[in-house]
Order: sequence, then C-alpha cells, then structure tokens
Amino acid sequence: MNPEMSLIWQELQSGSNTPALLWQATVIALGLLLAWSVNGILRAYVMRRAAERWKVGIGGINRVLFPLSSLIFVYCGYLVLGHWQDVSLLKLAMTLLLAMAVIRLMVYALRYIFTPGGWVRTMEGTVASIVWLVLALHLVGVLPDILAALDSVRFTVGKGEMTLLLLLQAILIILVTLFGALWISRLIENRLMGAGQINMNVRVVLSKLVRIFFSLIAVLFALSAVGLDITLLSVFGGALGVGLGFGLQKIASNYASGFILLLDDSIHIGDIVTVDTHYGIVSELRSRYMVLRKLDNTEVIIPNETLVSNVMINHSLTDRKVRVQLSLQVSYQTDLELAMRLMLEAATTQERVLRDPPPNALLRAFGDSGIDLVMNVWISDPENGTASLQSEIYLDIWRAFKKHNVSIPYPQREIRILNNEPPAPDAAGTVL
Repeated sequence: MNPEMSLIWQELQSGSNTPALLWQATVIALGLLLAWSVNGILRAYVMRRAAERWKVGIGGINRVLFPLSSLIFVYCGYLVLGHWQDVSLLKLAMTLLLAMAVIRLMVYALRYIFTPGGWVRTMEGTVASIVWLVLALHLVGVLPDILAALDSVRFTVGKGEMTLLLLLQAILIILVTLFGALWISRLIENRLMGAGQINMNVRVVLSKLVRIFFSLIAVLFALSAVGLDITLLSVFGGALGVGLGFGLQKIASNYASGFILLLDDSIHIGDIVTVDTHYGIVSELRSRYMVLRKLDNTEVIIPNETLVSNVMINHSLTDRKVRVQLSLQVSYQTDLELAMRLMLEAATTQERVLRDPPPNALLRAFGDSGIDLVMNVWISDPENGTASLQSEIYLDIWRAFKKHNVSIPYPQREIRILNNEPPAPDAAGTVL
C-alpha cells in the first residue's frame, strides 16, 4: 500500500480525535467552504457580464473552478501545517481534487467538441471511470507494479522493439493531442460560423477543412512525439488508396460530392427541396450525407452522391416564395365575377398568404358539369406545409358561397334514347 495511505489508515485506526487529523480535516473543510463561496460569486457576476466570445473559455474555467480553488486553499494549508505535523490527509485530498478537476474539464470538452448523444455520455462515464481507477491503483500502491508488468511485455514492430507500456503511452499521447486539436478547431469553427459576411456554404466547407487539417497535424505530431517514423504512413496511404479503389469508392464519392454541393452553392441549410419522393427542409449538411426533415417531422438520410447524380428540386434556391393552387367548380348560372371576388376575399383573410405577389383567380375551362376556376396564392413558409392552409381557404370559400347562393354543381350526365318503339318478338314469341 502507498506509504501515505498507510499512515492515514493508522491515524484513523488510532482515533479520529488526534490533533494532526483534526487540523487537516479543518483545513479541508475551510478550503471547500471558501472555494464554494468564490465559485458562487464568479458565477453570479462574471458569467452574466462576459462577452459572448469569452463564454466558452469561462465555461471551461467554471467547470474546474471549484476543485481547483479548493486545491489551492488546501495546498496553502498544506504548506503551513507541513512545518509542524504530518499532512498525509491533505495530500490525499489534493490528489482527489486534482482528479475531479481533470474529469470535469474532460467532460466539458467532450460536450463542447462533439454533438450531444448517447456515445458522448458513454465516453464521459468511461473517462471518469479510467481516471478514478488509475487514482485508486496509485493510492493502494499497485500502479507501479502494473506499469512494470506492462513494460516487461515486448514485441517487435518492423526493425524496432516496442513494449506494451510504450504502446499504451503512444495511444494516450495521440488521443490527448487529437483531443486538443479538435478543441482548437471547434473554437475556430464557431468563429467562422458566426462570420455573417461569409456565405454559409463557404463557412461549412472552411470549418470542415479546419477540422481535417488540425486532426492531421495532431496525428503527425503525436506519432513524432512517440518516436514513430512518419514515413511509415506512406505504406498506410498506399493501402488506403487500394481500399478506396476497390471497396470504399462509394464512401469517397459521397465525401467528394459533399464538398461539391457546398462549393457550387446549389443547396443550403434551410432550403426546401424534393429528392425523389421526399419533400422537406434541409436540416443538416454533413460530409457524407444530407439530413432532410419532412413535414411530418421524420428525417431522411440522403447520401451526397444521390444529390449530385440525380435530379433534385430546390424550391427555395433563389426565392423562398412558393405557389399554392386551389381548384373548384361552379355552376353555369353563377355570376363568375362574384365567385372569383369571394375566392380572393377568402384568401386575403389568411395571415400566411402573401400580399405581394397578390392572390389571383382565373377561369380555367368550361367543364361537363360546370365552370372550372382556379386560384393561386403565395406563401413564404412552405416548411410549415400547405394542407391546413388549403383547408382553411376552402372552408372560407364554402361559407361565402352559401351566403351568396353560389352553387357548386354535382356531376351531370345526359342520356338520350334514340328509338322509342318496343322491340319486336321473335318466332318463338321472345321479346328481343
């Protein structure tokens, strides 16, 4: 067991009223109380008055403020009490507070870098479990033995020799470096996405390129830091090229198509599009696919290659206004001017119907049962659907027609009997 833990355990077994233990417990309690007070003051004043661009950094500091401020106060007590007595309990408290700060900072970074989801929550729990496990192994004194056992496992990679401990250290360095690169790229992405003077598609492309660039630099830096030869990546690049040529061409095509769609400015987030039989709003543009949210709130995942190679109708590419057409029929005895005026009045009472361009009513044709009329109205929010709007306009037209005695005809058919004489019987007396 760790010597410090052994000493603390002996003090606890000898009784909790020993002066050394009481002084250390008092320092820890005062440190936590002072840290809680400082944390509350900063949350009340600093976060409210901070500029928006500083909220991310302040949010990260706020996450680790309590454990770090507690650590500072406990460390001050450690420096003072260390001149007169043993301070093993304070060392343990500082170790635990440092672990808490690391966990909180990593959890905050995970939530900031990645989109919230089930796997992010799983990663948060995994990170916390790993940190507490390593700390527990250190406190019980088992960690040095485990590291020595990992270092004793050796294997050959190419012309060099590597241990399992070195491999785990390399993985850890790569993850930490990549984590930091993603953090920096996320900060740059947020600044790019907030630049209103740049086209939205250009902002999305730049943000993706920034993330790819920083991730690549992080991997190369991490490989160099662990002593691996970067020229070995040429072999991996050749294998990747063969894989793209044989089995991954669809994936590569989707990624290339995604950049083409963003750069040619043919589709934007928020556009109303029709792809095959799917009609809805573009809610997300990813590197590999587009997310189309339909009017029933279901989402369709459409690969980018489909958008490039197939016909796609963009209803709002140059103008978000969409025409809604309503058809009906009136009898031949109807005053057409009155009927069309009632139709226009019913349309103009709806808030969603635009006044510019104004609604218009037209005579379409003279049908078999009546006169066919059509009315065109324009709306600026097609993402909200048109079925409810058509229903409300039709109901208003129906009420107005009934009030002014405008009739909607039933289907009519004319039957003519050309020969009124009864059929003659045949030789057997049967009527034909």
